[in-house]
Amino acid sequence: MHPRLLKTFLAVARTRNVTRAAVEVNLAQSSVSDQIQALEAELGASLFTRSRRGLELTPAGEALKPYAEELLSLADDARAAIDATRSATVGRLAIGALETIASARLAGWLADFHAVHPDIDIKLKIAGSGDLLRRLGDGEIDVAFCFDRSGASESDERFARRVVAAEPLVLIAPPGENRTEVDLAELAEKRFVATETGCVYRAMVDRAFAEAGLGESPVAGLVAAGAGFGVVPRLAVAAVLDRGEVAEVAWPGPVRSADLVMIWRRRRVQPPALKALLGAAGENFAAVRPADARPRHAVSFPS
Repeated sequence: MHPRLLKTFLAVARTRNVTRAAVEVNLAQSSVSDQIQALEAELGASLFTRSRRGLELTPAGEALKPYAEELLSLADDARAAIDATRSATVGRLAIGALETIASARLAGWLADFHAVHPDIDIKLKIAGSGDLLRRLGDGEIDVAFCFDRSGASESDERFARRVVAAEPLVLIAPPGENRTEVDLAELAEKRFVATETGCVYRAMVDRAFAEAGLGESPVAGLVAAGAGFGVVPRLAVAAVLDRGEVAEVAWPGPVRSADLVMIWRRRRVQPPALKALLGAAGENFAAVRPADARPRHAVSFPS
């Protein structure tokens, strides 16, 4: 079973649709269909059946899925082991991040890292938190930078994670609402702008109000710009705060923060390029140093 066929099989299993799978694996729809047929012919069994919800795995497909995932993981480990035999730190890194983190925290730090490791080819992919974790699990990216959501993937032992920064949360409001004091009971009556349930930003809002003893946040739905309040990491709104487009309101009680985490897959052998990135990621994105320089905070990372 060729890894290419297994990768296509998993894409179809995940999307339940040949068209979406074709986009995911960068193939024509006809090529995806041909590869699935080739795999079915090799195994002598049908892997998918059609239903109202799209393509569903047959019992044979369900049996193949965990083995396909393991075989692709082993192939990835084999490449990493070969790369580790080379004396120089070379290779490719696919890094995923939320857009706000990429622009506000990663841009300068990655430029620093590339200056120290010019032989490492870096690709940056922007996506939402859920998509980043999916891409990470599928091997499409090597490491993800996003905000931690408590309990989001505690049961997923495939991933290792480390907090690399604590970003303060700020309460923002339309211009003119920048009062020095605000009452929690008053906030509970306000309309809040929030993303859909499941988004890490929505979780921040709900958690802030829950910890204040007010239950879930009084979200009435998405509202027009300037029509409500919001709780977001400061880095996400630093520019608009500076321009005066929104006002910052002092949050009543202790200042809260959101953990910015770096997440990567646990592997038998980490590729040298990823190992170099993990070793360079100090707290608060400290300056990247050459390999022969002794960092102030040496950190060991689990594989």
